Amino acid sequence: MTRIRFLPLPTDKVDALRRGGTDAHGLPPERTLSDGSDNPCRHCLDFIPEGAGMLVLAWRPFTRIHPYAETGPIFLCAQDCPAWHGAGRPPILSSPDYLLKGYTADERIRYGSGKIVANAGIEAYAAELLADDEIAFVDVRSARNNCFQLRIARAD
Repeated sequence: MTRIRFLPLPTDKVDALRRGGTDAHGLPPERTLSDGSDNPCRHCLDFIPEGAGMLVLAWRPFTRIHPYAETGPIFLCAQDCPAWHGAGRPPILSSPDYLLKGYTADERIRYGSGKIVANAGIEAYAAELLADDEIAFVDVRSARNNCFQLRIARAD
């Protein structure tokens, strides 16, 4: 079975956003406080505690703009947090199900790969997709709001 790893947003990009850099729409992130209810940070891949500073911004997890480069809202801890390096499943994957989609190296959706997957099946379906050499990575999105959660790649 193909081994997988969960990827956080790159620390250099997160640091730039925290310093007032602009998001996918060219705007600075909104700064607010977490209400403690499902505010997942895409860097530490954990939930932002109630009352903690939080950034809300538009994120496009692709290297360039093209028809498949979806953009949507995400949250980040406003203060420094460690990038996810954990073994196993990140805490933010707590919903009952997610939309998983495989992408080729040129960031195009591999048609037929998109599927709503029960939470318990995330690792197995991602490994199945990544067993196909034409699929370079798998994006995990909310099954309800389509928000980007994280990316899954082959483990080294």
